[in-house]
Amino acid sequence: MMNVLGKNVGYPQAYCPEILVAVPRSQNREIYGINCPDDLFCGFDSWHAYEASFLLDNGMPVIGVLKIVYPSASNYIVESKSLKLYLGSFHMSRLGSDRAAAISQYTERIRQDLEQLLGTPVEVCFYEDFPAEPDFDFTEYQILERNIQPEHIHFSVYQEAPDYLYQNIRQEAGEIRVGSHLLKSNCKITHQPDWGSIYIRLKAKSLPHEHALLKYIVSLRNENHFHEEICEMTFKRLSDLFNPEILMVSCLYTRRGGIDICPTRANAPLYLPPHLIRADNWTQRCFRQ
Repeated sequence: MMNVLGKNVGYPQAYCPEILVAVPRSQNREIYGINCPDDLFCGFDSWHAYEASFLLDNGMPVIGVLKIVYPSASNYIVESKSLKLYLGSFHMSRLGSDRAAAISQYTERIRQDLEQLLGTPVEVCFYEDFPAEPDFDFTEYQILERNIQPEHIHFSVYQEAPDYLYQNIRQEAGEIRVGSHLLKSNCKITHQPDWGSIYIRLKAKSLPHEHALLKYIVSLRNENHFHEEICEMTFKRLSDLFNPEILMVSCLYTRRGGIDICPTRANAPLYLPPHLIRADNWTQRCFRQ
């Protein structure tokens, strides 16, 4: 396995599975006291790779988009730069004369390589076209910054600030389905900016004030974490504070390097977004994607 993290590495010129890098999920979970993740949440990481391509035997390129999905119960994630380089190693590979058979070989090889790397089942689907009316899991969610006139709120903290949640609790039972397009964090390795949208479903005996929840989301702006870690950190804070009957957090990040990562976590499988977590279901892209 090659170490490509934080290094200037060119695309391999031929199929190169050894460039893939697995990162232990435990590294960040330990910081936030996620010691028994399977007891806290279930979920999936859904990836969309927009630069999927290879050649037929006659030299004609085949292009499309990959959707890759694997469970949060895996011990590892695949590092995104290494996945980008790995997928790029197929660009000049000739995989057969029959288009359908070549696509099948392509997705199967990727699935096998990722399963070997991560030690978990992986779903991989190749899209040459998209549905005219794709599904979207978050239609009923209210966007916080459109609802509460945020220009009247003072924002000053840009490192994760759970105190915003702890100090602003509504002592009333209920359920909220809210989102924000103001999500931003930084890559854990390179500190490059990562932009996205976050969606939260929470049902509990007490609830956060919407302005406090938005200030918490904005406080993630200078955090240096992988996408999956931002999702799990937010989930853990909300779970600890509200002991919810229902909790779901999804982070739909903007693509960088041709790949976007969309982790989602819930306290029961029933509350997971049903379309996002299926590789064979191409969903409507979010505002920030």
